[in-house]
Amino acid sequence: MSKGDIYTREDVKILVTKFYEKVRQDDEIGHFFNDNIQDWPEHIEKLTDFWETNLFFVQKYKDNPLLVHAQLDEKVNRTIENYHFGIWLRHWFDTIDRNFVGANAEKAKQRARNISVRMFMAIFDYRKLKSS
Repeated sequence: MSKGDIYTREDVKILVTKFYEKVRQDDEIGHFFNDNIQDWPEHIEKLTDFWETNLFFVQKYKDNPLLVHAQLDEKVNRTIENYHFGIWLRHWFDTIDRNFVGANAEKAKQRARNISVRMFMAIFDYRKLKSS
């Protein structure tokens, strides 16, 4: 079966589902997800909305992912590090490369790079705010 680009919500859902299958099994970052996400089908839908919004500019995702991740870091005793985002990116890129090829696949990688930096900076800023 040849790989195609990410064109539809169903493609995004396949990407998100396969990605989280990998992340949940990762010894270094899986616990952040497995210990804190109670409803995986709901989470997959929410993240499908997030990536569909980011890739296709449809207005489906409404939450504030920066705040959500900063609050998660607080909940896990400020243990989320930039290193963990590197692992996250490695899984994201690998999942894309195994399943998709094309302009939107490359856009998904670039957006993930940008998002990972912004999320870690939000965590860092939230830590400073909470310690003030």
